[in-house]
Amino acid sequence: MKMYMKDRKWPQEYQAVLKELAEIVDPVTGGDILDSGVVAGLEVNEDTLKIWLNFESRAEYNMTGASAIAYSRIIGNIMERFALVKFANVYVYDLRNNIVGKFEKK
Repeated sequence: MKMYMKDRKWPQEYQAVLKELAEIVDPVTGGDILDSGVVAGLEVNEDTLKIWLNFESRAEYNMTGASAIAYSRIIGNIMERFALVKFANVYVYDLRNNIVGKFEKK
């Protein structure tokens, strides 16, 4: 996993992913998920995308109320934009490496 940092020089294969992620809106802040700090890290391979989000899925404060809805929408948007469209396999993780979203082409 590569930790997401805005000013980092990213390899070519990451740039298209980052451009697409910048179009996903964080429902809580109203900004994109990169600027709002939702994306903690990512890994891009030939047919697989892995994204780590900056939350703990099993933490009570993240899974109640508006936070749960916001993360649900973000995960859904990631899947919609990348699963099968750009990658055969898409995995979304929380900070503890728990899978919170998974798509595998069988």
